[in-house]
Amino acid sequence: MCIYKSSSSARRCDPKVAVDLATAQTYSENVFLFVPNIIGYARVILAGVSLHFMSYHPKYCTIAYVISCLLDAVDGLAARTLGQTSKFGAVLDMVTDRCTTSCLLCYLSSAYPDYAIVFQLLIALDFSSHYMHMYRYAYSCAPGYIPLTQLPLIPSSLVTGSRIMTATSQTTLFLICAGNELFFVSLYLMKWVDTPMGLPWILSSLSVAQLLACCSFLVCVLKNVINLVQLWKASKILVGVDLAERAIAREAKEAEKKRG
Repeated sequence: MCIYKSSSSARRCDPKVAVDLATAQTYSENVFLFVPNIIGYARVILAGVSLHFMSYHPKYCTIAYVISCLLDAVDGLAARTLGQTSKFGAVLDMVTDRCTTSCLLCYLSSAYPDYAIVFQLLIALDFSSHYMHMYRYAYSCAPGYIPLTQLPLIPSSLVTGSRIMTATSQTTLFLICAGNELFFVSLYLMKWVDTPMGLPWILSSLSVAQLLACCSFLVCVLKNVINLVQLWKASKILVGVDLAERAIAREAKEAEKKRG
C-alpha cells in the first residue's frame, strides 16, 4: 500500500496509511526500537534526571545533563553506521535538544533575573530558527515535492545559503553545539561553585565554572548568530515558495480561461 497520495502539486503523505504501517511493524523492522532511537530515549531520561536535581544537587544535575548532550553525537553516529536513520529519530533528537536547552535556560532566567529577557530571547530564537528550518527542509526534501531550485523566483544561491548548518562538517557542528551547551552549563555551575582555582595573574580569582564560561562565550555567540542566519534564510525560502506557488496557480487559471 502506497503511503503517498497524489495532489495537484505534489505527492503528500497519507496519515492514515502511515499510522497503519507504524502499528503493523514487526520487531525485525521496528523503527521505535532502532538503536539510535533507544539512545534517544536514554537522552530523554537523563534530561529528566538533570531537571529533577537542577534546583538542589548541581553535581548529579551536571553529570546527567552532560551525558545526555554527549549522547547527541552517539545516536547520529549509530544511525549512520547501522543504517538506521529515520525521520522519527531525527525529530526526536531535535525535540530533545530544544526542550533540554530550554529547560536549562528557564532555570538560568530565575538564577539570573537581571538577564531573564536575554535567556527568554535565546529560547525564542532557538525554537523559531529550528522550526522554520524544519519546514524549509520539508519543502526541499519531502517525496514528490518539486526541488526548490526548480521553482521560479527562488535562486539556487538562496537554497545553498540556507544550508549553513547542514553543509558544515559533523565534527564542527558538534563542537559548536557542545560549546554552546558548555556556556550554559558553566553559568549554572557559577551559582554553586565560586572557589578560585588559584591560577596566576588575572585568572587568580576565577573559579572553574567562570573560566569555562569565558572560554565558551564566543562559541555561544557564534551558535546563536548561526541560528539567526538560519531563521532568516529559511523565512526567505518559505516566502519564495509561497510566491512561486501563487505564480503557478495564476498560470494554471490563465490556462483554464484560454481553454474555456
